[in-house]
Amino acid sequence: MSPPGSLVVVGTGIGFARITLEARAAIAGADEVLYLMPDAVAEVMLTELNPRARSLAELYEEGVPRRTAYARMVEAILEPVRAGRRVCAAFYGHPGVFVLPSHDAIRRARAEGFAAEMLPGLSAEDALFADLDVDPAASGWQSYEATRFLERRPAVEPRAALVLWQAGVVGSVEHTAEPAAPRLGELVDALLAVYPAGHDVVVYEASGYPGVAPIVRRVALRDLGGAVTAASTLYVPPVET
Repeated sequence: MSPPGSLVVVGTGIGFARITLEARAAIAGADEVLYLMPDAVAEVMLTELNPRARSLAELYEEGVPRRTAYARMVEAILEPVRAGRRVCAAFYGHPGVFVLPSHDAIRRARAEGFAAEMLPGLSAEDALFADLDVDPAASGWQSYEATRFLERRPAVEPRAALVLWQAGVVGSVEHTAEPAAPRLGELVDALLAVYPAGHDVVVYEASGYPGVAPIVRRVALRDLGGAVTAASTLYVPPVET
């Protein structure tokens, strides 16, 4: 009889060099590894840990909603678990932060009676704290995904720091080879209702490679539109009082 299947979801960190020993061991010891990595270098390093690893990226489809791809990924992860294999699903960054398939796969695996757990990884937020010299305890911390921020319009406290994730693709719901931010102007308008037009904000992108500096662009809020790229996170410092 085959051993019961199991699932462990790990994060490889922002930059594969930052992977934890715990995640490294889980990848190396799995019967099967399924992964999403941001670049070819990370893929090579992961497959060196476990040659049985295969990418989930092929489940994306041009012009198709990302949630459709995520559902396919969950099924791809659970299939070998149901077959009695020890499966490791590896995602870059923290596997529980902006990774819908990781949460869905764990919930469904547990509901079907399989052991499933998540191991943390170094997230983009952790990198931001270090790269921008920010302490969230200093003023307080407000954190939203940019599109959800526009949809829900939460009350913003300008004396506390604000971070908007995936600002560079705000309003985009489909997978595409040329990411865009169709609601960026709307996002700027929403922020201008709270902050002065000249308030300095930071367009940030963590580095995935040792020795390579992160991207940090400081611009006035009114000039944000020309500074954002598809990979940008927006950090809005607190207004001085």
